[in-house]
Amino acid sequence: MATAALRRPYRGRFAPSPTGLLHAGSLVAALASWLDARAHGGVWLVRIEDVDTPRCVAGADTAILQQLARCGLQPDEPVLWQSHRGHAYQAALERLAQAGWAYPCACTRADIEAAWAARGVVRQRHAVLPYPGTCRPERGGLGGRPARAWRLHVERVVADLGLPVPLQWTDRRLGPQAQDVQAVVGDFVLKRADGLWAYQLAVVVDDAAQGITDIVRGADLADNTPRQIVLQRALGVPTPRYLHTALVLGPHGEKLSKQNGAQPLALDDPVAALRAAASVLGLPDAPAAVDVPAALQHWTQAWRARWVPP
Repeated sequence: MATAALRRPYRGRFAPSPTGLLHAGSLVAALASWLDARAHGGVWLVRIEDVDTPRCVAGADTAILQQLARCGLQPDEPVLWQSHRGHAYQAALERLAQAGWAYPCACTRADIEAAWAARGVVRQRHAVLPYPGTCRPERGGLGGRPARAWRLHVERVVADLGLPVPLQWTDRRLGPQAQDVQAVVGDFVLKRADGLWAYQLAVVVDDAAQGITDIVRGADLADNTPRQIVLQRALGVPTPRYLHTALVLGPHGEKLSKQNGAQPLALDDPVAALRAAASVLGLPDAPAAVDVPAALQHWTQAWRARWVPP
């Protein structure tokens, strides 16, 4: 499927969640995706991933777009907001359900842990147990309980479509990758118990709708890729190429994020902020006293030399 992406005109995207302003780590992802699009002579889009409305901060979406513009990173087409796309996610869920690949689930997290505990498996700290398939239709479904969420029947999708186990793909930076999605994740959520759309479904539907051929994002999202590929195959949409970049780390080696107190970007000197992001990406420093356009041109050439095949 990556070959199919190469035959289509390049379309990339940066997809921030407006749970706060951009920080140093998110600028790295934004810059990398912009550079990859420019180095390929392609189109760069911005999508606001605001489906998790309880975590979204009012006005953060507008502020993020202003931060990007200050750094010279402006989208080539109108911005898309996921909060306006519920009809498309519902249509995708209905397609999956009609194919027998999605089903309602009544389980809480406590139910999942109890099901594994009955098998002698105890969840380790920070670990996530794969869904044990309690509410699958062939196991009796909801058992009279009210539905809370919708899940993808991974095992059935894999079997019906003849997908390899483990699923394999190649990341442009990380190289060959593989994961047994059923064993590691299980039947993952498509629509949450609170009625909100799950990230995995929304991102796959929107990448397809926007014709995205290449996804460049942080390495912390690499383990989402196999789930998204399974969904892409189930929905019959192309699989983009992937490149997962290095991360900005906090003082204790953890990923820098809004959850662990990452500070918003200081953009009184946007070139300095971009220099720091380019350094994380392993790009050579721009010449002294350059402005934003000249610095971006310098890094585009360096990115092309490293990541674009002759």
